[in-house]
Amino acid sequence: MRILHVVTLHTPTNDFGGPTRVALNLSKGLRARGVDSRIATLGDGFDGPLPRDIDGVPTWMYQAKHVLPRFEVSGITSPALLARARRLVRSADVVHVHLMRDLITLPFALIAQQAGVPVVLQTHGMIDPTEKPVARAVDVLGLRRALRKAGATLYLTEFEHGEIQAVVPDTPLTRPRRLVNGVLPQERRPARTEGPPTVVYVARVQERKRPEDFIRAIPVVLAKYPDARFVLAGPDTGALAEPMMRLAEELRVSDSVSYVGSLTPDEVLAQHRAADVYVLPSVVEPFPVSVLEAMSVGVPVVITRTCGLGPDVAEAGAGRVLDSSADADNGPLVGQAVLELLDPAANEEASQAAWQLINDRFAIDGVVDTLLNVYDEVRR
Repeated sequence: MRILHVVTLHTPTNDFGGPTRVALNLSKGLRARGVDSRIATLGDGFDGPLPRDIDGVPTWMYQAKHVLPRFEVSGITSPALLARARRLVRSADVVHVHLMRDLITLPFALIAQQAGVPVVLQTHGMIDPTEKPVARAVDVLGLRRALRKAGATLYLTEFEHGEIQAVVPDTPLTRPRRLVNGVLPQERRPARTEGPPTVVYVARVQERKRPEDFIRAIPVVLAKYPDARFVLAGPDTGALAEPMMRLAEELRVSDSVSYVGSLTPDEVLAQHRAADVYVLPSVVEPFPVSVLEAMSVGVPVVITRTCGLGPDVAEAGAGRVLDSSADADNGPLVGQAVLELLDPAANEEASQAAWQLINDRFAIDGVVDTLLNVYDEVRR
């Protein structure tokens, strides 16, 4: 079976985050089963020729053209890739589109449907009802048609399912299926020992993910663990890294925190293995791969109730799940949760629960099993 995954963007610093990582993880899992899974995407920020594979997955990558800069990632495209799109989709048994309102994934979905190739749409929490004029125009011009004609639509949570359906209220979605994000199981990191604890934030540094709450939690933790270390890591897609470090100076904790920028996948796992607690204070987060990666090595996590993983983490006891608001200073709340998880007994218990949760529910093999069933359905 030949599968073509279409995702908007790949960069050396993983600026687009989750959708690209999911497409890559799924492709690697499929290829391990003997499925010929490949990726079509745009590339940006590379020195020299664009790579022909991502972590061993063959990739058709074309240079991103910023034709509508004000729309950021939604405003990039490649005439050359779109010119090749019909040939690429016809070479596939199923086209799996990681859909957003943009100038790559939406055209690919429509081209594949016009060519009669089965299309699976996966929206990653990026498709919901909107009042924005440009987005509503995109819905009329093509998005609704793509959703109505999809062979299957994959969602992360029931809330997302409802949001997608609300975009096409007149037509029930064909084969709506829940597909969680999955990661490769990893060896559990060692139990916490004596010495300075390490607390990490590894995600895009942008307003929605609330890095400010991570920084504001530091004084709370330092009051009990004055030698604790804090690491802020991830691509600075919100131009917030410098303001966050200035905030640390204002709070007089700058000696305890460092911003290390973007990390490779291997560096991410290494950072997690050295961590005692992982923090992602996002007010809204559909189903973050970064949290799954932290738990895959047994790092307890601090997340919010509006994170799609909140119910799973709370049920398993894999960390702390907080009530939070975009209008409040949640730093003290985050700091108190970190303090609870730095207790050696609590840390060990949550670490084991986090590692087991990944192996029981979010290992990539189980996700691929579900996806192969979806592919079989749409092909039939």
